[in-house]
Amino acid sequence: MSRSAASSESGRRTTIRDVAREAGVSPAAVTLAVHDKPGVSAKTRERILRTVRELGWSPNQAAQSLSGRAPHTVGLAIARPARMLGLEPFYMEFVSGIESVLARRSCSLLLRLVEPDEETQVHREWWQGNRVSGSILVDLRVNDPRIAALSELGLPAVVVGHPSLAGPFTSVWTDDAAAIGEAVRYLAALGHRRIARVGGPAELGHSAIRTQAFTETARELGVQGRTVVADFSADQGSRACRTLLVSAERPTAIVFDNDLMAVAGLGVASELGMSVPRDVSLLAWDDSQLCQLTRPSLSAMQHDVFSFGADVAETLFEVMASREVESHAAQAPRLVPRGSTAPPIV
Repeated sequence: MSRSAASSESGRRTTIRDVAREAGVSPAAVTLAVHDKPGVSAKTRERILRTVRELGWSPNQAAQSLSGRAPHTVGLAIARPARMLGLEPFYMEFVSGIESVLARRSCSLLLRLVEPDEETQVHREWWQGNRVSGSILVDLRVNDPRIAALSELGLPAVVVGHPSLAGPFTSVWTDDAAAIGEAVRYLAALGHRRIARVGGPAELGHSAIRTQAFTETARELGVQGRTVVADFSADQGSRACRTLLVSAERPTAIVFDNDLMAVAGLGVASELGMSVPRDVSLLAWDDSQLCQLTRPSLSAMQHDVFSFGADVAETLFEVMASREVESHAAQAPRLVPRGSTAPPIV
């Protein structure tokens, strides 16, 4: 293995000088080749471009790469469709919280929407191409492949998720297990004995944590619990809610994993001629403004998502400064009862 390839795998960022050394040319020749400028032969250009691909170097901001200076930019890659992300209150608030910290520090956010299998490569290219000073990793999956791959690079990063999902990275998380337990206990205390949940994708770490806590709490309380999986969108939230409400043993209460699906569920109940909360109680998650604009207003597990995003950003700056910083839980969600929950009609 060449010295430059080895340095890339050891965690040091690949630079234009590494590419030049490996290709046997000058840094100036690398710049000409990657920007398709005259001055190098076709054969040399191909050798340089092949080396660029092999080392995973990005020509972005080449002058900064030559001087060894990293741009003061934070990376965030989200594996969600663009249209869906624009409707998702959680990420709008979360990104706003991050930006509130970055603005004070004259730092920029590099945001990209990606496919799940692209996330590792995107963060690798950002880091090795000297485009970011650190990254925020979201929507961690069980045994997420990003953890091992990005920790080997030496990428400064903060995981938004439980420490059990974060590997060696510092994490900031909300106590999903405690929050879902509180939600189920509240509904059971109202007298509900058939409680359902419309959850997010099963492969997501926080979905798995919520599902386990929901199942265990229902069993502990002696109530019937059922989880139906959706993708956080209004469309799938509606389908999941419809499936539950037309079933033979329809639930008298439903907990939703985000506000968008809860609002969609309210529409499904109306479509089926059911009254909320007389025929079915609905409980949302995060408590965005959507919950207070509906009629009836939605009960919710309230979560200060803006402050959560700000906390994540502040923690990342500590990590990027190589300071000792511990993983920690953000403010726990709290139950806010409103007009969409009530005792069931016996």
